[in-house]
Amino acid sequence: MRKTREQIRIFFIDRKWWTACTCLCLAALMFYVVNYPAAVGASASARQLPIYCVQRDQKLVSISFDAAWGNEDTQQLIDILGQYQVPATFFVVGEWVDKYPESVKALHDAGHEVMNHSNTHAHYPQLSADQVVADLNACNDKIEGVTGVRPTLVRLPYGDYDDNSINAVRSIGMEPIQWDVDSLDWKDLAAGEIIQRVTSKVQPGSIVLFHNAALHTPEALPTIIQTLLQEGYTFVPISQMILSGEYTIDHTGRQCPASS
Repeated sequence: MRKTREQIRIFFIDRKWWTACTCLCLAALMFYVVNYPAAVGASASARQLPIYCVQRDQKLVSISFDAAWGNEDTQQLIDILGQYQVPATFFVVGEWVDKYPESVKALHDAGHEVMNHSNTHAHYPQLSADQVVADLNACNDKIEGVTGVRPTLVRLPYGDYDDNSINAVRSIGMEPIQWDVDSLDWKDLAAGEIIQRVTSKVQPGSIVLFHNAALHTPEALPTIIQTLLQEGYTFVPISQMILSGEYTIDHTGRQCPASS
């Protein structure tokens, strides 16, 4: 019985010791987080990110369209953009290039950027780095074959990525591009809702996402362009929006000059 009591006493001493150690460790961790938030932030931002938007002092905005399946509205979009002399960036899937090479050429001839949206619209995190590179190059070859210009930007299918796919993209000198303003036009929102979503969210350096075959995008686009022009915005293609040279990407995906 005496031995049992001694074991119980040792158990409680050990338990108090471990509890005290745990509390001390937690306190030390909290002190570090509070007093050195930059270091914690740097660790948290170690994940590889694409560019969602760009730090810009000027009121610049880029509008982009993803083209993966339908082709109903491409010419109408070209006409609307041409009416306002707005250059845009179109991210096209390689299989879409196969089906609609005349539309790819029409986009290029109208002065728009034609960039990469993968070859088959696969989920890149499910692919190896070599498979990602092969898929990108297959799409690049098709676009270059039609336009004579090899893409330098890619929008990852489904907006889906991981460190492996981002590193694979950058390993061949391309830049992955997301967006910070989503029109949600693919949900077949009414034109008024699309207009409100976009015009209320755009800020200097924004990249806006549309789709080339969404139901109400052609209806919404003129008002969006007119509103942003009235607010003093200048439209530029994404290749002119993003920064060259040394840069950083913060935890929100904003591309910033390295010196800032």
